[in-house]
Amino acid sequence: MIKVGDTLPSATLQEYSEVEGEGCSIGPNAVDVAKASAGKTIALFALPGAFTPTCSAKHVPGYVQHFDDFKAAGVDEIWCVSVNDAFVMGAWARDQKTGAKVRMLADGSADFAKATGLTLDLNGRGMGLRSNRYSMLVKDGKVATLNVEAPGKFEVSDADTLLAQARG
Repeated sequence: MIKVGDTLPSATLQEYSEVEGEGCSIGPNAVDVAKASAGKTIALFALPGAFTPTCSAKHVPGYVQHFDDFKAAGVDEIWCVSVNDAFVMGAWARDQKTGAKVRMLADGSADFAKATGLTLDLNGRGMGLRSNRYSMLVKDGKVATLNVEAPGKFEVSDADTLLAQARG
């Protein structure tokens, strides 16, 4: 499992863009994790799935709500990573009104989740291999803090906890 001090794994996530801008075309665009995190402070949180109850009611809204607070604490970007395809993440971004506040990044084949060692086996519930629920503060591609939830819990990966860590 990834730990504090480790570099984020080499992986490519997908991001659905509805408008062209800054070199991004409309539709799914590849996001190289190493390049996208280089020289930045990122509040990254991952969750089991788009449109799921806790994720939609609590997890994403907290990060959207605290966007300005994260910026004031020196965070450059907020990333939400989930094992869904880019089209689902794009639809969820619209539903959650994340706008330019939270980058909704798809890990469709769970490659990033596997590489971090933070997978969640939900085959018994018909959802396949997913990402565990966690948050991390990433500085220049390295994990500065890591908060992994116990199964079925939502206690340490919330926006308030990561924001307190970002404020140091």
